[in-house]
Amino acid sequence: MKQGYFITGTGTGVGKTYVTCSLARRARELGQKVFAYKPIETGCRREGERWVASDQQDLVAAAGGWQTGELTGAYQFEPPVAPSVAAARAASVISIDRCVALPKRALQGHPPFENVDLVLVEGAGGWRVPITPTQDMSELAVAADLPVLVAALATLGTLNHTLLTIEAIERDGQRCAGVVLSQRPDDEVRLVESNLEELRARWNGPIVALTTDASILDVFLR
Repeated sequence: MKQGYFITGTGTGVGKTYVTCSLARRARELGQKVFAYKPIETGCRREGERWVASDQQDLVAAAGGWQTGELTGAYQFEPPVAPSVAAARAASVISIDRCVALPKRALQGHPPFENVDLVLVEGAGGWRVPITPTQDMSELAVAADLPVLVAALATLGTLNHTLLTIEAIERDGQRCAGVVLSQRPDDEVRLVESNLEELRARWNGPIVALTTDASILDVFLR
């Protein structure tokens, strides 16, 4: 049975791509084939006739480098702003149906996804980032119909941001499958451990701190 997650963040720059790539690499170490997809990316650069989306490039590499063409994202925009703003500047409108079409095909095992075991869909920004004038990232996650993993910073401020994000996910009727704190080398270890303890006292789902040992993510890959 195919497994999948939608990875959201407590904000921008909290480690979503790091967490998603770590999940992809770890799943491959465990013998799984991975489809790792970021349907919307802003802050891209132009090279000739194509946009280069650095996060999606990282995801493709982490998944084993087999994804090409349409399997490398639906929308890429240059300005590093919210998707709705970037799309408006490009005179474009983002379609949620287009964003989730490939992940749904992957989960159903349609070509070229017959052998895919794990589907990872990375959002842009946080849960309430607008992607159209009337829709935000939460609605893309709902349309993808995947359990949600929250990527968060491991240090000061993460308690409020993480708990509010979990609350919003569950209020929207989605299942929050877990929280991954993106622990950085210079993070104070005692503060990270304290944040884990405080979060676990307030929410009973799996919460881990990801460093360089991706085996901590095995709880999400069983």
